[in-house]
Amino acid sequence: MKNNNNRGGSARSGGSGGKRGSAAGSYGKGGSSRGRGASRPTAAAAEIEGLPVAKNDEVTLDIIGMNHSGEGVGRADGYTLFVAGALPGEKISAKVLMTKKQYGYAKMQKLLQRSPARVEAPCEIFDRCGGCQIQHMDYAAQLEWKRQQVADSLQRIGKLNVQSFVAQSANGTSDEDENLEGSTRVSGDTARAGAHAAGLGEASRQGDAAYEVSPAADPAASTQSEAAEYALEASTDQPRQTLEAEAFGGGEGHEDSGQPGEESRTGNAAAEQTPEAAGTAGYDENAAVSSGGQAAAGEGILVPPTLGMSEPWRYRNKAQVPMGEESGRLIGGFYARGSHRIVDMQTCIIQHEANDEMVEAVKAIGRELGISAYDEETGRGLLRHVVVKVAFATGEKMVVLVTNSDRLPKAEQWIEAIRERVPGVRSICHNVNTRQTNVIFGDKTTVLWGEEVIHDYIGDVKFAISARSFYQVNPAQTEVLYGKTLEYAGLTGSETVIDAYCGIGTISLFLAQKAKRVYGVEIVKEAIEDARKNAEINGITNAEFEVGASEDVIPRWRELGITPDVIVVDPPRKGCDARLLETIIEMKPERVVYVSCNPATLARDLRVLEDGGFKTVKVQPVDMFPQTVHVEAVALLERLVELPTD
Repeated sequence: MKNNNNRGGSARSGGSGGKRGSAAGSYGKGGSSRGRGASRPTAAAAEIEGLPVAKNDEVTLDIIGMNHSGEGVGRADGYTLFVAGALPGEKISAKVLMTKKQYGYAKMQKLLQRSPARVEAPCEIFDRCGGCQIQHMDYAAQLEWKRQQVADSLQRIGKLNVQSFVAQSANGTSDEDENLEGSTRVSGDTARAGAHAAGLGEASRQGDAAYEVSPAADPAASTQSEAAEYALEASTDQPRQTLEAEAFGGGEGHEDSGQPGEESRTGNAAAEQTPEAAGTAGYDENAAVSSGGQAAAGEGILVPPTLGMSEPWRYRNKAQVPMGEESGRLIGGFYARGSHRIVDMQTCIIQHEANDEMVEAVKAIGRELGISAYDEETGRGLLRHVVVKVAFATGEKMVVLVTNSDRLPKAEQWIEAIRERVPGVRSICHNVNTRQTNVIFGDKTTVLWGEEVIHDYIGDVKFAISARSFYQVNPAQTEVLYGKTLEYAGLTGSETVIDAYCGIGTISLFLAQKAKRVYGVEIVKEAIEDARKNAEINGITNAEFEVGASEDVIPRWRELGITPDVIVVDPPRKGCDARLLETIIEMKPERVVYVSCNPATLARDLRVLEDGGFKTVKVQPVDMFPQTVHVEAVALLERLVELPTD
């Protein structure tokens, strides 16, 4: 939980999932007043001349929104301050930590009025760990906040019309309930709280969840992120070379492969944005309560309520834990906020219990064997990361030791101890990473004992999961996500489907059950090898896979006469390559299904496709990462009928 006195700025009260406070809350109008005891900034004290606040000033803020790092947004005499731990609708007293020309950071000192969406974070280390950002927000409000992120992106970045959204009242349903596909319902209070929180533009996402990435970013970093540059581009129609040159971070699918963008995955993009980039300029909290769409009810794009989990805890099937030393003792856990200091931990409540148990067992074995931890400053030490995976459907487990050496000392003792203390372990692997980098895996992986893979199921489809292969970390919600993808594809058994960015074939094999033929393409060679193996495991013969960039391979397929009825794209966070979008427009499939992990690039790409002759019908948000700021979405586009020309 965030503590009011730490940099995260939230007190330990509150409850369903995030930073905790201590007082009741009510909505403010976005104004602010300087708290008693605050000194007026002087020319000597002000970091930047002319600002209404200076470092160490104490101010009273009404929190009018929440950025995409989960920080509350307040205004001091029109100047934007980001406050970790504060929720929209709250009034707080805060101390200014740092100022920049157009925005700054403050630390919450006292919670004066409490949001109805505030709950107590159940995690004992929430105030220090960066894995979850919004445990202090009621889960229903989290779901609506994520829906609002998607809706706002579509309008602000994509310039698309979005159907208005009417929250369910506390005593009944709205007149528009029949349009919401029977999805998650939220009360009027929590819907307004969530929508109010989503007032900022769609510009950034951090690493996916606990243990996912090595470094913790410093929010005070001065370099503007790719995400902020994208937001500026999206609002100013500037060239998109920034996005084409580098990924936002590659997303979960590229975290293990060392793909471009891995080095900057943890950048606190939202914190580094200018107010214009973050969408704070001209922010109207009243407008944010609605979906932001200009369309009347029944018109525009439908953005239904976010599909959430009935139990939004213990959902992750993989943990990637950095190792360190404390007083000569091997530890492993997470990076403290704003630092590279590892804080030891025993449990993570969004991880499957088996992952906690495996990590603790490996740490204990390492201590007994006298294993040293890698020191990123000196480049010395052996054990860099412990990666563990558990298959929810089969219970099979994998342990991967990532080391700074080709040789694993005491390998036989490692194997014997892991087999003894990890019931159900099927695979023990050794990965070598001798580079000075924050990419977790190196290129060389060997099997120390057992199988090369473990197996799991999504629906009826069986998948082989190797040490480095990408597999969605929330299998329950993956089935929801892929089920929605299959629904939107509208397959009858006669269609030809292309799956761009197919990875290990998860979506392709889902689609192959209902399609005539599926063609999958992926740039990572190892992923295609896994996709072919997975097709063989399931006896699926109507799916074929090719290595290469989608924007290169699909045009070649077109030249060979392959004409898809449906194209499915599931790109990394940077979105689709411009050439791929051009190819889709030229191929004119009946439907396009876009699976997205970044609402900003989704909105940008939908705008391109709409301009090319497609209509976005609906965009369904899916909560793949409860308690975090991340949201997935599935969009359905249909090709417009071309009118004959005279």
